[in-house]
Amino acid sequence: MTIKVALIDDQTLVRSGICSLLKLSDRVVVVAEGDNGEKAKEIAEGKSPDVFLMDIQMPRMNGIEAIKSLREADITIPVIILTTFDDHELVLQGLQAGAQGYLLKDVSLDNLIAAIEAVHKGETIVQPSITDTLLRGLPSQKGEFDSLPAPEALTPKETEVLRMVASDYSNKEISGALHKSEGTVKNHVSNVLAKLGVRDRTRAVLRALEIGIL
Repeated sequence: MTIKVALIDDQTLVRSGICSLLKLSDRVVVVAEGDNGEKAKEIAEGKSPDVFLMDIQMPRMNGIEAIKSLREADITIPVIILTTFDDHELVLQGLQAGAQGYLLKDVSLDNLIAAIEAVHKGETIVQPSITDTLLRGLPSQKGEFDSLPAPEALTPKETEVLRMVASDYSNKEISGALHKSEGTVKNHVSNVLAKLGVRDRTRAVLRALEIGIL
């Protein structure tokens, strides 16, 4: 199956370069392009892409704001942030806004295609170098993780809940999306925290990124 991709980046040459690379693969096809985040909703509704590739720094509406606007409109198309920035605060903001992937623009074509396929299947992808930057930016959490034992395996449902936690969904929002009671969701979140050996949702996401669950 060919995956339909929409590319939003304010730099024309960058868009042209990425589109040219993606044309080398028969596994994806670019169905739309935009030069700022305001185009995301229009493209989602008009072109129905399977995956967005989105820059962060853009005029009028940046990538993080665009992701938030999509989620507020109940548009759940997965978004990969494709950027030159590896600032740990931007990584967290992007993931919390609802991005399913975060890659630097120097990623290889093979890895980019693999990331597109992964988020299309519901996975979360963060480039290892970015995860390292994120963890270096939060040394207290990194120290905590070093001393923790290997976590107990999460169930598929717990992993699904963890992905939604990483996208900053509240228990109520997770409950609505999964058609489960808030009490059931709260139990899943508690189990995730216990299995990962952490005490809050942010540390759960960071540890999951470090060990490759997300």
